[in-house]
Amino acid sequence: MQDYEDSTAFLGAWGRYQKEVFFLICVSILTNGLGVFAVVFVADTPAHHCLIPDVNLTADWYRAAIPLEVVDGKQELSRCSRYRLDVVRNLSAQGFIPGRDVNLTDLEKESCVDGWSYSKDIYQSTLVSQFDLVCGDQWKQPFTSTVFFLGVLSGCFISGPISDRFGRKPVFFVTMGVQAIFTLVSIFSPNWVVFSVLYFLNGLGQISNYISAFVLGTEILTGKVRVLFSSMGICVSYAIGYMFLPLLAYFLNDWKSLMLVLSMPGLLYLPLWWFVPESPRWLLSQGKVEEAEALLRKAAKKNKVEAPPVILAHVHLQDENAQSQERYNFFTIVMVADIRNTTVILCLLWFTMSIGYFGLSLNTSQLHTDPYISCFISAAVEVPAYITSWVALRYLPRRLSIVCILILGGVSLFCIQLVPQTLSGLTTALEMVGKYGITTGTSLMFVYTAELYPTGLRNTATGTCTAVSRVGSCVAPFLLQLSIYSKYLPQMTLGSLAFVSVFATIFLPESFGKPLPQTIQQMQKRGSIRCPFMKRKAYSKSSVISESPL
Repeated sequence: MQDYEDSTAFLGAWGRYQKEVFFLICVSILTNGLGVFAVVFVADTPAHHCLIPDVNLTADWYRAAIPLEVVDGKQELSRCSRYRLDVVRNLSAQGFIPGRDVNLTDLEKESCVDGWSYSKDIYQSTLVSQFDLVCGDQWKQPFTSTVFFLGVLSGCFISGPISDRFGRKPVFFVTMGVQAIFTLVSIFSPNWVVFSVLYFLNGLGQISNYISAFVLGTEILTGKVRVLFSSMGICVSYAIGYMFLPLLAYFLNDWKSLMLVLSMPGLLYLPLWWFVPESPRWLLSQGKVEEAEALLRKAAKKNKVEAPPVILAHVHLQDENAQSQERYNFFTIVMVADIRNTTVILCLLWFTMSIGYFGLSLNTSQLHTDPYISCFISAAVEVPAYITSWVALRYLPRRLSIVCILILGGVSLFCIQLVPQTLSGLTTALEMVGKYGITTGTSLMFVYTAELYPTGLRNTATGTCTAVSRVGSCVAPFLLQLSIYSKYLPQMTLGSLAFVSVFATIFLPESFGKPLPQTIQQMQKRGSIRCPFMKRKAYSKSSVISESPL
């Protein structure tokens, strides 16, 4: 609101009121960091092979009943087949020795009709071993992650309107309860389908809670504190929660125990309802001026400052001013050439950042023989990435920052294929450098996108780009399955997307050090797209209306 910050300047920027809001909201984000990548451990696939029932087999035939296969240059037991058990039993009874009296390659194979035997070297149990998500049902393992991110995608569309309708605080706490309750209830899933439904609802609660927390904090805090909260506080809190995930998984070592513990922080947070305030801006936007003033007077009391007799008397005029502003909608993005071209490029960038971030994060269990160490390193890398993004936002041009971090991420991912297999540590380091770059870029994209669009389109455009990015997160689990055809094909695909995005970024306008555009005409004056194959067209509202199908 145009005059809100001037009217509430008497509170100061960093009193007890602001510190409590900053701390309480950042603490809530820890639950998001804990929950988003729980699937790395919950649905990891342990080493497995066909189960050999307790039948009369000699020790030699018991060991030889599972065929050997070459995977990535190494021999390992077949995961989905065994030699026909009746044949093996007869040969064992006749005293034949496998490999000496019998050529094993001549024996007929069969599927794992008696189930599977899972290694417990790393996990006591996972979703995969619980519901046998292997071989013919192997596709369900990556789809479990996709189901969660489909919930996240759905949450992107509904969290904003619900928050605008019912308030930031109620949605913040309800969605906190949703993710905690469905995390807890999923433990009792009788099959994979039920678990997937509950996990979808968990993802819906996760993103809705994150968005409502972000909006609540940015609307209450002001000035440099707001910038610190949105670019560092909330992101680093998320990374800290993420770092705690492998520690909990290591000590619990069982997917049900892990889900039980992950549900606890959200449930324990709910009593803090009486300490987290509603957004005064939202109250004012709903015409609840008296409630907003009462809340601000409580804040003044906490900060030990004196509130003026009348605080928000003139701020309600903002609604009248808003009526005179030009109204835009989604079709403006589609019909106006400059905005459409900018949006297409930004959607490509958001998609690249999202599929890269989630793909590399979900791949952590495959980076190192110990998935707990890999996951912790992957989480720890995010802290310097968020610090870097904060520094870049303050001192560096946006376009240059995006280009540099994409080149860094792309080059490091491409170099992975050149590393000898004996240097697994270097492979992990290069992948983490790639994640560092993409994580930095993801943080930058929120601010860069908001700075490019005029006020009337800013929320719509950001929401569109965010929705496209969630499509990337849904695709990411299946991108990792490309390693079946070539070990480093997922990294090569991500590196290629990064370099395509570098080329596209060149044609975006620069926004660093420039005021936020209020109208489409101001946006066009920046000379947004200078790409020769993209046509420019001056904006006029009548042209948009005439071209709109509505």
